[in-house]
Amino acid sequence: MESQRIYLDNAATTPLDPEVLEAMIPAMAEHYGNPSSSHGHGRKVKGMIEECRSKIAKLLVCSSSEIFFTSGGTEADNLAMRGAVAKQGVKCIITSPIEHHAVLHTAEILHEEGKVDLKFVNILPNGHIDLIHLEALLAENTNVLVSLMHANNELGNLIDIEAIGNMAHEHGALFHCDTVQTMGHYPFDLSKGYVDFICGAAHKFNGPKGIGFIYINKKNKISPEITGGSQEREMRGGTENVYGIIGLTRALEISYRDLDYKKSHIQELKNHMLTRLKESIPGIEFNGDPEGASLYTVLSASFPPSDAGDMLLFNLDIAGISVSGGSACSSGAVGGSHVINCIRPNSDRNTVRFSFGKYNSLADIETTIEKLKTWY
Repeated sequence: MESQRIYLDNAATTPLDPEVLEAMIPAMAEHYGNPSSSHGHGRKVKGMIEECRSKIAKLLVCSSSEIFFTSGGTEADNLAMRGAVAKQGVKCIITSPIEHHAVLHTAEILHEEGKVDLKFVNILPNGHIDLIHLEALLAENTNVLVSLMHANNELGNLIDIEAIGNMAHEHGALFHCDTVQTMGHYPFDLSKGYVDFICGAAHKFNGPKGIGFIYINKKNKISPEITGGSQEREMRGGTENVYGIIGLTRALEISYRDLDYKKSHIQELKNHMLTRLKESIPGIEFNGDPEGASLYTVLSASFPPSDAGDMLLFNLDIAGISVSGGSACSSGAVGGSHVINCIRPNSDRNTVRFSFGKYNSLADIETTIEKLKTWY
C-alpha cells in the first residue's frame, strides 16, 4: 500500500491535504454549472471562481485582476515567456542553464525560431547565480526578459528574488520568476513591484494536480497562448477547472496559515537528514548550498561510486522509499540531469534528491538512513 511506503519526493508532488479534498467535494458533487453560462447555475460557479481569485490575490498582496488560472506551472511559465515576447517587444532572454525545462526549453525554442537572442548567466560551483555576470549581461543587452527560478527544483538553491528583480528593473528589463517550488512555502508581497510574472502549481503545496496560476503585473500586457474563448479575461481560453481552482485556493490558504510550523518542522527533517548522512555514509557530498541560501524542502546528496550506487534509486524503491535522482519531469531522460551535469560535469557519483513535506517524520529519515547504510 502507498501509505506503507516512505515518501521523500515532495519536490515532484505532494499528498493532497484532507482539508483541500473536503473543500473540493461540494463543487464536484453540487456546483456543476459552466461558469461562462449566464443562468443561475453558471453564475454561482463563476462567483466561486472570482472568490478564489480574490483570496489568492489577498495572500500574495496584489490585485485579483493580476491572477490568472492555468493548468499548472509549465503552462504559466510558457504563457509568461511567449506572451512577453509577442506583446512586450522582448528581443533577448537571459536565463540560466539549470532552469526547469518549462523555462529552458521554451527559451531555446523561441531562440531557434529567431524571435529572441538567448543569453545564459554563469553558474558558480555551489550552484548559485553569478550576479556579477548577470548584471554585465543586463548592461550589454536591451529589450530583455530575465527568467530565473526562485528555488532550483533539484538543488534547492534560492535566489534573492527582490534583489534580482530590482536589478532587472534598474536596467529596464522584465523579470519572470518560476516560483513553483517556493509557492506555499514562503510569503510573497507582490505590492513591492519587484517581479513582473510569477507562477504556482497547487500540487507542490498539497493541492490537486492539473491546476496552477500566473501572476501578471498589471503594467504588463501579454498575448494569450490558448485561444478559443473569453475565459480568464481572454488570457486563457477553455472552461475553467473549477474543482481545481477551489482546491488550489484552499491549499494556499492552509499553507499560509501553517507557514511557520511547516517551515520549522520540515527544516528540522532536512537538517537531520543532512547530519545523519554525514555520519553514516563515508565520502558523502552535497550538491548546491544546503546549509546556506537553500529551500528547506530539498536536499541533494552526491553518493560516492559503488556497486550498490549504480542501482541506488531502484534499490530504495524496492525497499519502499520513494526518492528522485533529480527533477521528476526529466527523471527518465537520457544523459541524466542537466542541473547536476552543469555543476558536476562528467561525475561518476550518484545523486539522490530527498525532498520533504509536512507529513514526513524523523522516523522516515532514520529508516531511510538505516537502509542506505546497508549499501555503503
